[in-house]
Amino acid sequence: MTATVRTRQAVLHLRSRALPTTLATLAGTALLAAWAADWLQDQPGFDHTARVPVLALAPLLAAAAIGTGLHSHTEELDRTAVRPWWPRRLAYLLALTALAACALALAVPGHPERFGAPAMVRNVVGATGVTAAAAALLGARASWLPMTVYGGAVYLAAPRTPGGAAAYWAWPMQPGPEAAAWAMAGTAYAVGAALLVLRGPRPER
Repeated sequence: MTATVRTRQAVLHLRSRALPTTLATLAGTALLAAWAADWLQDQPGFDHTARVPVLALAPLLAAAAIGTGLHSHTEELDRTAVRPWWPRRLAYLLALTALAACALALAVPGHPERFGAPAMVRNVVGATGVTAAAAALLGARASWLPMTVYGGAVYLAAPRTPGGAAAYWAWPMQPGPEAAAWAMAGTAYAVGAALLVLRGPRPER
């Protein structure tokens, strides 16, 4: 197989995963997050903690774009291919996660000790992990739903004081350096990535 043929196959594979749409959505989410974070912080009586809604919502949008982009129109061909698909799934997920985390981290510069880039990266990682697990269990088209419901519930119910037991169940609302929140987000990503890589997205009719 020539390099040209392999390149064409790779391009077709990425287009079948709606990669251009996913990238456009991630770019739009990053731009919107940057504008919203700057606008909120400039409001009278607010400081960098005003960016909490951005850190809670933007990762949900990015994870939803990644999750729905995992849908395949050639599921049967993917499952009967000679070469294993798990390395490609892993590379695809890691690349999009890194891209989303970097883009959204740039949207909230400064204040790394509070609600800045570290917290945004953590939330992107955790939200993408939950979405990847949902894609494996529910299907790519519905993969955005569990994290959206969970994130909304946490946003409404999380205590204002960070740390403590809330750092485990309300990890999207914690400051950047909170170790327990990082542990939960990292675990969610590891489990979600493993499920997606090994099982692939659930077949959908």
